Amino acid sequence: MFEIIFQNKEDAKRFHQLLKNHAQSSHHLNHETLLIEDKHIVKCDGKLEEVVVKKAFGQFIQEIKLVDWSREILKNHFCYDDEHEQEQILDIITAIVDGNRRELLSFVDVNTLNNLVESAINELFSQRLSFSFDSFQRFRLRSITTLIESVVEVAIDEYKLEQEYQIFVHTLREFLAERSSIKKVIHLIVSDTITFFDEQFFELKRKEILQLIDRKLLSNHPVYIDSVTIAPLLSMAPQRIYLYTDEPEQPLVRTICNLFEERVVVAAMNLFHDRKRKFAFAADENF
Repeated sequence: MFEIIFQNKEDAKRFHQLLKNHAQSSHHLNHETLLIEDKHIVKCDGKLEEVVVKKAFGQFIQEIKLVDWSREILKNHFCYDDEHEQEQILDIITAIVDGNRRELLSFVDVNTLNNLVESAINELFSQRLSFSFDSFQRFRLRSITTLIESVVEVAIDEYKLEQEYQIFVHTLREFLAERSSIKKVIHLIVSDTITFFDEQFFELKRKEILQLIDRKLLSNHPVYIDSVTIAPLLSMAPQRIYLYTDEPEQPLVRTICNLFEERVVVAAMNLFHDRKRKFAFAADENF
């Protein structure tokens, strides 16, 4: 018999639901093993394997309580009272812990966090069959709470950067909306180097590109504006950008897509040479 006592009724209900889900997936539905007494105690008899209870308990800590604790840290330590802001930061925290924000994993030790949770659970279940979750949280999870605080700090920094990026994108979209197109079409190769071509596939040399840049862009946004790619594109304000790359998820490509939105068509690198040949062939036939 396992018995877990909660001070918070909602915690008991949420863990009970997780336990039911795990029991169902482990084919234990035919046994009346899951009960809530007085809305605060979750019990399961010996028919439900320990590994099932431990999996449910681990998920409860890492997916439910981690969010609760993070929310408390955001509100009490960093004064984030706005629920909308909290949710945005919590989304980043969840993505970090799940390993879906790889660019941020170098700043936090998620593996240690997961290992500490697993170790604490294994130690707990090896020692007793009845325990208070709140006592377990208070005495066994202190080091885990410290790690969660570091994850929250990284998530806040990332949230602030994302907010700044959105302001940056919005400002440059406004600049773009007021620009007349200097070049109707630009073919852009994004690889180890950046190469511009006009609509007739003639390469635009660096000197020509520099002459087209609106200097106000660089003076007003000296930190953020990339003078090699973003500034020339904004200054030329093409109606259509054909962007060729084999890495469509790289930050530069995403920024160009965010700025120019429906004006951008992303294609594989090899399509550039195919289109250039077809254009040359059609030009020869017309000639």
